[in-house]
Amino acid sequence: MSSLRAPAWWSTAVRRLLVVPATLLVAASVTGAATAPATEATTATPDRPRYDVSLRSDADGSHWAGRQRVSFRNASDRPLREVYVRLWGNGDDKCGTPGMPSPVKLSHIHGGTADRLSVNCTALRITLPKPLAHGERTALSFDVSITVPQRNTRFGREGAFRFLGNALPVLAVHDAKGWHLDPYVSTGESFYALASDFRVRIDHPSALKVPATGRTWTTHGEPGRTVTHSVAHRVRDFAWAAGPFRTATDTSPGGVRVKSYWAPNTPAAGVRLNRKDGVAAVDRFSKEFGRYPYGEIDLVMTKDFGGGMEYPGLVILGTTDEGSAVVHEVAHQWWYGIVGNDEYGAPWLDESFAQYANARFYGWDTRDCWSDVYWPSESGAITNSMAYWSTHPGEYHLIYTAGPCALADLERTIGTDTMARLLKRYAHDHWYGVSTTADFKKAAQSVTDKDLAPFWKEHRIR
Repeated sequence: MSSLRAPAWWSTAVRRLLVVPATLLVAASVTGAATAPATEATTATPDRPRYDVSLRSDADGSHWAGRQRVSFRNASDRPLREVYVRLWGNGDDKCGTPGMPSPVKLSHIHGGTADRLSVNCTALRITLPKPLAHGERTALSFDVSITVPQRNTRFGREGAFRFLGNALPVLAVHDAKGWHLDPYVSTGESFYALASDFRVRIDHPSALKVPATGRTWTTHGEPGRTVTHSVAHRVRDFAWAAGPFRTATDTSPGGVRVKSYWAPNTPAAGVRLNRKDGVAAVDRFSKEFGRYPYGEIDLVMTKDFGGGMEYPGLVILGTTDEGSAVVHEVAHQWWYGIVGNDEYGAPWLDESFAQYANARFYGWDTRDCWSDVYWPSESGAITNSMAYWSTHPGEYHLIYTAGPCALADLERTIGTDTMARLLKRYAHDHWYGVSTTADFKKAAQSVTDKDLAPFWKEHRIR
């Protein structure tokens, strides 16, 4: 099924659910958002992270090794005594087996004392040498080893092509709820990160092309090798891919460089359509939500990747003759990327908003979409967390169907022009920050004299 045709509320949801072929992982051992309750209503921390990374690959991009340094500031009112590093790349394999260890390993850690891995080997607690006071900075560094798993997923491979999404270790977030140490889910996202700066050096065989988050350029390395350099400011993650891609570059009328990378067996018609719609979408959403700030976006396309997956400045797309979910994934540059959210705690804030933007881009008729929404139980709500969707996988499509439909109904309730002003202002007010459901409800109520309480109740926005 294609995401490009209407009626598409159901078909697009099904396609988007195929980001990975695995089923949802049930949050068995960790159900809360934190290991301990917070003692103060604090600003999210550690903030202003700066990652400096140098990696070198083997002959085909299956293994990467190098050194990573991250510096950060304590934004909270209380001293910061510890931090957590998330190794999301271990999510599917957990702690591995004796014959097949976890894909991501850290060693030679400096700047703190590491504890044992926890949360199925996706979280590493590091105690700082001394408490970090409000406003102070410090840094950690460690060796990192990354082995790309033998599966076609966002962190995986397809033929000669490697995808390294969520492979690079990143800092966990501490806020008013405490440390966010949510479990990994395969379908959907668990990720919650603050806007960060990355400077990454990727040393690889010259036969491999390496699309990556950020503004990239290449230099000569050792004989037969190339170094891809990337600098990315105020992004929530860093992803890259590697393989013998074919490439092309377009520049949108708005000045954004759209770099396309595709496997040779990717349908040519789909590649052309993705390039056209990707260019159009980045300019349209710049006008609707605020100018795209990163200057460059990479479209990584293969024939058999399931659905699509978004990262700052880079999206991975399974592509047919009819294209892909490229517009939905480009919309994620704003809804999750620029306007951040806790993707485990409130996935509708990125998925429903991106799909609403997708529906508007293609002009789908949403006038009666709410009549098609079916709720199996009273516990279902658009605003449920991944803890709920993980145990109710048959209902997960609702954030792609009921969620954007609710936003379309909100547009009809408050008026098209008012909705446009609301989203642009809302994006501006949370630019590079973190939004919540309460924030959005407050913002929506502020632009209309209508009491929206009945609307939220009817549409299960809690």
